[in-house]
Amino acid sequence: MPVDPDEPAGAPLLQAESAPFHVEVTRSTRRRKTVGAQLVGPVLRIAVPSWMSHAEEAHWVREMSSRFRRKLSTDRIDLSERASTLARRLRLSQASEIRWADDMTSRWGSCTPASGVIRISTRLAAFPDWVIDYVVVHELAHLDVRGHDVDFWLLAHRYPRAERAIGYLIAKSGEVD
Repeated sequence: MPVDPDEPAGAPLLQAESAPFHVEVTRSTRRRKTVGAQLVGPVLRIAVPSWMSHAEEAHWVREMSSRFRRKLSTDRIDLSERASTLARRLRLSQASEIRWADDMTSRWGSCTPASGVIRISTRLAAFPDWVIDYVVVHELAHLDVRGHDVDFWLLAHRYPRAERAIGYLIAKSGEVD
């Protein structure tokens, strides 16, 4: 049940499914279209428009909780350090920047060779490290070869668990987040 902004302080908080935080929902007459969320200590504060149905609210509680769980799980991995180590070890080009991206819903990663910037989907953060490493290597390989031709795959397969990681990602790409 959502927390009503008119309820007294200390109103009960929602516990999101397997989340490392409690969820507090407020309905705002100021919000017209958007949903906002902010993690304050152990509380995820979600603001929804006052007109929103309880079903839509529940959807946004699940969505925002999922986004923030992923964000928290990315903190365990230093992508810059990991990419530098993999590039050095596998003799690949170094990225100028590598970062997590929460807005990637149809790709695991992306690379902009002209700027050397790599983005990795936060959806990967919950996957095993060897899968994340493969995606990083895959994107690093694109710094040298833009397409997916034979030369590209020779670079990407320098990662010893490439085939296994590809299989894992294929299996996961059919699952709902």
